Parts: sequence; C-alpha cells; structure tokens
Amino acid sequence: MHTLAYADVKTAADRIRGHVRPVTVAPAEPADGPYELHLALELMQHTGSFKARGAQNFLLAHREEGTLPAAGVTIASGGNAGLACAWAARRQGVRATVFLPATAPQVKIDKLRGYDADVRLVGTEYAEALAACEAFAADTGALASHAYDHPLIAAGAGTLLDEIHQRIPDLDTVVVAVGGGGLFAGVATAARHHGIRTVAVEPENCRALDAALRAGHPVDVTVDSVAADALGARRATPLAVSAAQREGVHSVLVTDTDIVRARQALWDDRRLAVEHAAATALAALATPAGARTGYRPAPGEKICVVLCGANTDPTDLTRPQATAGPGVRTGEAEVHSGRGPTGDR
Repeated sequence: MHTLAYADVKTAADRIRGHVRPVTVAPAEPADGPYELHLALELMQHTGSFKARGAQNFLLAHREEGTLPAAGVTIASGGNAGLACAWAARRQGVRATVFLPATAPQVKIDKLRGYDADVRLVGTEYAEALAACEAFAADTGALASHAYDHPLIAAGAGTLLDEIHQRIPDLDTVVVAVGGGGLFAGVATAARHHGIRTVAVEPENCRALDAALRAGHPVDVTVDSVAADALGARRATPLAVSAAQREGVHSVLVTDTDIVRARQALWDDRRLAVEHAAATALAALATPAGARTGYRPAPGEKICVVLCGANTDPTDLTRPQATAGPGVRTGEAEVHSGRGPTGDR
C-alpha cells in the first residue's frame, strides 16, 4: 500500500476516540511577519508525543480483526514509538516486547519498564535491535509494529489534523516535522481533504523526504543532525513520498542552528520544553530573512505548527542564554549529530 486515503484517517479517528487526549491548540504571536500563528500542543499527548495515536489505532484495528496474538506486540525503537507501543499495549491488556540498542538512554529504558514492557537491549545500533525484533516476531508469533512505516500508524497520526481543523476551520497551512514520514503522511492526507496546505520540514542533514522527491522515489540518505534521534530516518516511506507528490505540499529544510534557536525560544517565551524534532517544525518560520531555507508565510496566512513531542532532556534549556538573532534566544547547547537514529517521525 503506497497511498493513504482520508477514509483511513476518519476510520482511525472513530476508532481511537476516547483512547487519546484531544490536542490543545493555542494562539501564538509570530516572531515576525503579518501572519496568524497557532501551536498544536501534541507534546501533551499520552507518553509525550503524537505516537500514542498510531499505536492505539494499530492495536485496536488488530483487536477488531481478531489478529492480536497471545504473544502480544513487538517493536524496535528506543524512542517515542517504543514508548507509545508499550503504553498502548498495556491499555489493551497485551504484552509488549521492545527492542532497543544497549546505548539507549536509561531514562527511556526505565519509562518503558514502567509501562510493563519486556525490554530487550541488543547491539549498539537501531539496525541490530530491528533485526532482533524481526527474529523475535518470526519465532514467537508476536505482532510486529513499526515506528512509522505502516498505514495504520500513519492514519492514526493523521487524526491530529482533523482535531486541528475542528478548532481552526479556516486554517490555511499546517507545518510538521518529517523523519520517516508517518506523521507527515497522515497529516498531509487529512489536510488535503480539508483544502489545507502542508509544509513538510526536515533538517538539512536529515532530508530523506527531500531526497526522495528529487529522485522521484525513496532513496537512502546520510543522517547527521541535532534532531536525528527522532528525524533520522535514512529513507522516507513510500506512503510519505506519495503524499508529498500531491498538490498542496511544500517540502523545506532548516539548519541545526535554527532548530536549536526555535527550541530555546519555545522555552524562553512559553516555557514549553520540546524535543529538537518538535522545534524543527517551528524553525521553518524562524529562519532569517533572505535565507535559502525555511518557509515564508504570506500576509494574513493562518498557520498551525505541530509541536509533536516532549521527550527531551530539558537541562540545556535553563543554561545561561545569549541573544541569537532578532526575537530569538538560544542556549549554549552544542549542535551535534545524533547517534543510533530511528526516524520515529
């Protein structure tokens, strides 16, 4: 399946209603420019990210079909997808076995175990954990889930846009960060149904969707960004590429410097501690005038930026700050490349 239909998103919305938190949408003052800005605070979702939507849709759909095995569900992810899968599995009363590299942060390991997950540490890279997960599913009959590359996962993520549209019926544009493309594919599909433009934002050095659009098909890319832990997919999904090739989608890039600045500004101005992946979406609107990156809103354009996750270490946000540009402040955190990326978006 290389396309996603709005009917898939609508079915997911009906299925997960009451199982996830409705998104809060807050008005915000744009840093500059005569456009109207809103923030979709999906960082307040269960487990701290939008991933809860897809995880619930995935498991509930399999329960409806009678295909949820006694062996439970398994996934390879040291990030938000693993947390959401474990949370949703506990809510559905099934076992979750989560594979992640031994180098994964202890805080995430502890949180997974707090959701009663069976945590398996394998190797030092995501690929090794994924291989072990696939072998486990084959040996035990456990249902294999994926961080983003599944139509049920993408459709669940797309329910976010329907909720945003209910709150802002005359919305012009939604801005969303892109990794592997699950969130983007779902949101873009629902946005197109409502006549809303989608701006897909990637770090310059995690540009799987941009590269796929240039090539005309998914291709492998190198990964090196401060947001690589969540946006570091080496290849965009066919679902995402198909959605991006449709009318009403704009693909843009941002620098790591702009991502760090946007994340710091969200803390300084609103006391929102978000992941670098979440700040990537806002960074598209905060790039300096004349830059070759980012998105330039038209006068009067009504925009909603999705802040997709909050599973971050906030300690660097409270360090002494220095002015980084007009209306933007940044901390002294080093911009560095991520290790063991999963592309959870």
